[in-house]
Amino acid sequence: MKLQTASITNANAPEVVAAGRAAMQGGDWVVDFSSVVHCDTSAVACILAWLRFARASGGKLQLLGLPADLLSLAKLYGVEALIVAP
Repeated sequence: MKLQTASITNANAPEVVAAGRAAMQGGDWVVDFSSVVHCDTSAVACILAWLRFARASGGKLQLLGLPADLLSLAKLYGVEALIVAP
């Protein structure tokens, strides 16, 4: 699923989580962030929600094109290892 938003904030995070969850329910376990240019901590929360859903569903989430500010926030909050695959 390619995210169709340039920004992920608390204003649209519930819709972003729902779209990701729907994609995963349909068998799409890849989320492409290449269109996202701005995000706040809500983006980290979205990813963590998707990871929980993937784990509960037996799927493996793959994240592509993560923006630098999202990676910085993940590092700040100590969840970078969960978000960035080795």
